[in-house]
Amino acid sequence: MKKFLINGFAILLTMGSLAACTNQDMGTVGGAALGGVAGNAITGGSTAGTVVGAVGGGLVGRAVSN
Repeated sequence: MKKFLINGFAILLTMGSLAACTNQDMGTVGGAALGGVAGNAITGGSTAGTVVGAVGGGLVGRAVSN
């Protein structure tokens, strides 16, 4: 139950902070999220693959939203 509450609070905090973002910020966050998921899936769950995917996705998302 405690883990559920902590995760719920983290989600609410994240959603609240994204409400004040610009389109460019949203593109960066969206790209990083998609890139992290793709990097994780491609490398079979490797941490390095997830991080590289998130960074790459964030850069592409920021460039596209410009």
